[in-house]
Amino acid sequence: MIITLLGGAGFMGAGIVRDLVSDRAIVNITKIRLCDASREKMEALASELGDPRIEIVSLNVTDPSALSTAISGADICINCVPTLLGFQMAIFEAALAAKVAYVDLGGLGTFTVKQLAEHERFQAAGVTAVIGVGADPGMSNVICRAVAEELDEIDSINLYWAAELTGDENPVLVPPYSVSTVLAEYANPSTQFYDGRHVECPPMSGREFLDLPEPWGRCEFMHSPHSEQLTVPLADGIREKGINEFSWKLHLPHREHEAWVGLVKAGFGDFAEPVEIGGVSVKPLDVLNKVIERNVRKNAEKIPQQDSYEIHFAIGRGRKDGVARTVRVEVTVSPDPLYGSYIDACTSMNASIAAQLILAKPRKPGVFAPESYFDVVEYFPELEKRKFAIRTQID
Repeated sequence: MIITLLGGAGFMGAGIVRDLVSDRAIVNITKIRLCDASREKMEALASELGDPRIEIVSLNVTDPSALSTAISGADICINCVPTLLGFQMAIFEAALAAKVAYVDLGGLGTFTVKQLAEHERFQAAGVTAVIGVGADPGMSNVICRAVAEELDEIDSINLYWAAELTGDENPVLVPPYSVSTVLAEYANPSTQFYDGRHVECPPMSGREFLDLPEPWGRCEFMHSPHSEQLTVPLADGIREKGINEFSWKLHLPHREHEAWVGLVKAGFGDFAEPVEIGGVSVKPLDVLNKVIERNVRKNAEKIPQQDSYEIHFAIGRGRKDGVARTVRVEVTVSPDPLYGSYIDACTSMNASIAAQLILAKPRKPGVFAPESYFDVVEYFPELEKRKFAIRTQID
């Protein structure tokens, strides 16, 4: 099978490649087209991995002909180009035109509704697209499906993600993922599902404190823009069970949380709106990215060794056989040597899982969110294979 990976030399793309060429693969991969604008990064990754199935393709995604050539003939296209760069719909359409299965990493729900609206076109063309297949969204959607399957009637499902760092405090701000994504999570309003309908909530609203086990401790959660709340409460097998509430809330490490709040207060939430400096128009995001990159490079020796922990969990409330029930399904990610060469192993490994499960089974044509495409009984063993711990509690 041939896999095209767009943005394949970035942090997430590189992680996906590492998983695809590992002994965890469940499909016969004959070629991985590694497509990116940076040939230097692609060559470094290919050299590091030393897998002859990796084919380097220099790609400018703004060139429709080059994009079509990169996708055509593949069995699936994995789109890792950052959503907020604005190319997601063009890549999505290029996959449809080439009749190639498609997945992406989502991106705060920016294009989720538009993509789902193309379900009938993809279905008619016999093409499969599953959107938002990283950790959150992606794995988180499947967690919600697992909760829903334990209930006959659903009052609410509340979804959370918390990250924490242990070790000496870092004097340098190191973004957990794309700076634009973090700022958007903190500065933009979000759509949540309350009282049986979608409503817009202000940035950083829905403040909620939960006591979690160490190393997370007492965590402050907040609403943020994401795609799960746009799809999960409307999914077959969930919608008809009467769900009245669905929310998504985020917690980043305590001290880093304060830094991102401060940047939004300073005005960096409007990161794409240009400002004029000395007669030159610049975007705050470009300035901030360069400053952060310089600071990380300049102070590299001051960055301490820290261990990263994640917990992704959904709490569902409703009834089973007429009896009130609370269901909690959680996936935890703890430090492991397996993740040593990854940046955010949970996101990249889950994208690899999704792509391989699509290839391994007869494909359903159309556009789907993960909770509507993947079976929990097939998905969860793939998580465990990658040392993610799954726990289900029913009260």
